[in-house]
Amino acid sequence: EVQLVESGGGLVQAGGSLRLSCATSGLTFDDYAIAWFRQAPGKEREEVSCISDFDGSTTYADSVKGRFTISSDSAKNTVYLQMNSLRPEDTAVYYCVADGMTCTELTDLGYRYLKNWGQGTLVTVSS
Repeated sequence: EVQLVESGGGLVQAGGSLRLSCATSGLTFDDYAIAWFRQAPGKEREEVSCISDFDGSTTYADSVKGRFTISSDSAKNTVYLQMNSLRPEDTAVYYCVADGMTCTELTDLGYRYLKNWGQGTLVTVSS
């Protein structure tokens, strides 16, 4: 079965950095787009970043461009999200999801229709 496990969340001061990891199993890694979403209290789940080895693409939400970097390690079947210059508004539970072959497909589906989710990891950024 497809499994995704997030790790790396925690408490950090504004301006600090964290690196999140999404370890995958039960899938052909290079055939899936993998995205990071986040959900803050009272807000809808939103896409943060996506990576697809199928077409070599990456995407970023406008709110994180220049601060976050997504990358993948096919040997470890793992996707990373390096988060720098963190802000209090980045506080959320961060989830990874694998669905579709391209980031365009994944984004067009929308989070309500995506199937393969991890359990999430909490990121808290203090002022």
